Amino acid sequence: MTFDRLISRSARLWCSVAAGALLATGAHAADTATPTNPESTEVEQLVVTSTRETRSAVAMESQQIQRVLPGASPLKAIQFLPGVVYRTADPWGNNEQNLSLFVHGFSTQQLGYTMDGVPLGDQQYGNYNGLSVSRAVTSENVSRVTLSSGAGSLGVPSTSNLGGAIETFSRDPGAERGLTVNQTFGSYEASRTFLRAESGEMAGGFKGYLSYLRQDAKAWDFDGHQRGHQVNLKLVREGEKGVLTFYADWQMKVEPNEDATAMGNQQTAAAQSFKPYTRAFIYPDLAGCTANLTGGPGTPPPAQGNNFSNCFSAAQREDILAYVKYAWKPTENLTWTNQAYYHYNFGRGIVSGPVNTAGLPGLFATYYPGLLVGSTTSPATLTNIVNLFGGSGYAVRTTEYRINRPGAISTVEWTLGDHQIKGGLWFEHNEPAQQRAWYPMTKDNNNLSPYDVPRGKKVLTQYANAFFVNDVQLHLQDQWRVTPQLLLQAGFKSSLQDATGKFPVNQKNLPTVAVPVQYPTGSIESNKWFLPQAGLLWDATENDQVFVNVQQNMRQFIPYGAGSGFYGFSAWSLGTQAAFELFKKTVKPETSWTYEAGLRSRRTVAWGPITGVEGQINAYDVKFSNRLLNIAPFNFINPAPAILANVGGVTTKGLDVAGTIKFGPRFQIYNAVSFNESKYDSDYQSGTTLVNGVSTPVTVATGGKFVPLTPRWMNKTIARVDLGKFDAQISGDYVGKRYVTYLNDLSVKAMMLVDLQASYSFDVADGGMLKGLRLTGNVTNLFDKKGVSTAGVTSNSGGYTAFPQPPRQGFITLSAEF
Repeated sequence: MTFDRLISRSARLWCSVAAGALLATGAHAADTATPTNPESTEVEQLVVTSTRETRSAVAMESQQIQRVLPGASPLKAIQFLPGVVYRTADPWGNNEQNLSLFVHGFSTQQLGYTMDGVPLGDQQYGNYNGLSVSRAVTSENVSRVTLSSGAGSLGVPSTSNLGGAIETFSRDPGAERGLTVNQTFGSYEASRTFLRAESGEMAGGFKGYLSYLRQDAKAWDFDGHQRGHQVNLKLVREGEKGVLTFYADWQMKVEPNEDATAMGNQQTAAAQSFKPYTRAFIYPDLAGCTANLTGGPGTPPPAQGNNFSNCFSAAQREDILAYVKYAWKPTENLTWTNQAYYHYNFGRGIVSGPVNTAGLPGLFATYYPGLLVGSTTSPATLTNIVNLFGGSGYAVRTTEYRINRPGAISTVEWTLGDHQIKGGLWFEHNEPAQQRAWYPMTKDNNNLSPYDVPRGKKVLTQYANAFFVNDVQLHLQDQWRVTPQLLLQAGFKSSLQDATGKFPVNQKNLPTVAVPVQYPTGSIESNKWFLPQAGLLWDATENDQVFVNVQQNMRQFIPYGAGSGFYGFSAWSLGTQAAFELFKKTVKPETSWTYEAGLRSRRTVAWGPITGVEGQINAYDVKFSNRLLNIAPFNFINPAPAILANVGGVTTKGLDVAGTIKFGPRFQIYNAVSFNESKYDSDYQSGTTLVNGVSTPVTVATGGKFVPLTPRWMNKTIARVDLGKFDAQISGDYVGKRYVTYLNDLSVKAMMLVDLQASYSFDVADGGMLKGLRLTGNVTNLFDKKGVSTAGVTSNSGGYTAFPQPPRQGFITLSAEF
């Protein structure tokens, strides 16, 4: 069954009925959300700096997100905010497999994420507790995205928020009935179609919109298509005593993935000279897949080493997300907001790769010992394994995911004289499950593709796990307006987790294995009742504001079993029950203390051509404690059980300086310079070695070394002109040198990427159906820079993995309002 056929009949019927209801019952009123405004001669704000927070908080509004590239992920848009590193393989920023996001030294999985207050998990590829922002809301329906780069607010519902929060908000429905149509075409057969129907005011005081997205874009370096469908529905009713909101999202997508290139000692010694810029898959050249196995039965070319090409790989994801929220305001000074949400995900990562690589023959022989003839690498054994998987020399591996999580959020805001008291509760119950399964791939290769769900009989299920996780978060704070110019804030949150994991199907072992792998079963409670926060906001002058903030955060343990990559940081990925029990007794969750201070300023001036200056400078100091590291050898295809070590702390110091200079009403320049120094506090021990016949601990000298993948210097620049009907901007994103090993012996070079955007709004006749028409052009990576986009840290020294920077690409978007 192909991907497009997977769209269910019920989903199509739901869309049709909802669209008809919205358009049939709409009434005309003033439109508050029309994105095209041909009469405007005022350049819009590029980056919005919050003036109400005791921490650094900056935002990008919807118009600027779409200027980055129509349909861009909100996470890609924030790459232009100070202190942010964001890289991925596609120009929209949607590909999740090779996404790289760092904020002030903290990685993707150490930040908090929400959409309209709904928690989105830690954004990890193959997520166990959420979904990516772009899967939760279509880009064109985003009103703004806010980055709290030091520490998120106490009410952000997250179990991973060590170093900040990214909050995305969907747009509200417009008051006027209408239809928006956006069509994008571009490089590599890209096509993105977006439709949004606005109801306007309806009976009962409701207004709403229904949108549909279809995207199809070919990968720039191989013949794979990123395909997706998405539906958003939002209804809002504003009553005398409160606001009722309902939101629903359904999305399904397939993202063919390329593999990272192994560098240094991650490549085999015999193939050191083979380090291709890209590792594209071979499909749909099915004959080429088989012809590529030149090393023997099921074996890739020895001359390519670990950088061989798989037949295909892809991420397949389907999500349903919905929430209902009511903000009740019984009095002018009291608001009680209750929100219930539900998220269901079903998906898989699918890879068709050679059967004789990464120790796979030994794994298969564990489940089928009758295959063994001599050894796991003997020609006869390899022939048996090839035949077991259909005779093509390839096996199809799937990592299958399920997320089933309802939750509720309740918050109260009460203004009592000079005090604004806020408190709340977040509860979520999650039942994630994963399994690793292997399927045959026959010689004709007609039974599977990156766009299909495997339907045939499995050769084996390597493991299957199931989890039951309850998360509770409480918070309480008081904002005291001491004087009209001085605000003090103090509060705390509690983060509580009870997680139970089990393996209905556990890893099998050969009888000859000395220490059998047995993934553990059990529960871990990790509760931190008092995580304090305090802040100060001082309006020093009518133009200048000083803020100070200090906050402690905790990252909960990851309830995930076996797996690879970042999931190796889970206690349920340890290879024995004894190791799990020891972890449970001795290991503490990761925590951080963040200290932040800054100055904001906004002034209207008359300095020749300069008419306005605004910006922010903030310094921060972060102490990251109980850092966990998986020190097991890296193997993405067939990972070994985790070996978890507490490698001490990290100290981070940094400075962000960001500002906008306005040259009259039509031109402005934004620039942000960031400095970050994140260093490990100490060395750590990893295994033992014999010295003069004595077993001696091996010391890994990380003390004083820089945290990998975190550049010391970054610079963001946007120059924008708005002449009414015509507007344009050029933007630059400089990311400095990044170390790619824990011992800092290898690094990837700095890179400056430049994007270009221009648009023109056409005149339309008054009184007609067409209300606005706009043509936009975008060029990404304008100067066609080559280099490393995303890097992977795979060892202490000597090697790493790397994904390439996509080339220059161009896009044209036609937007019409009816």
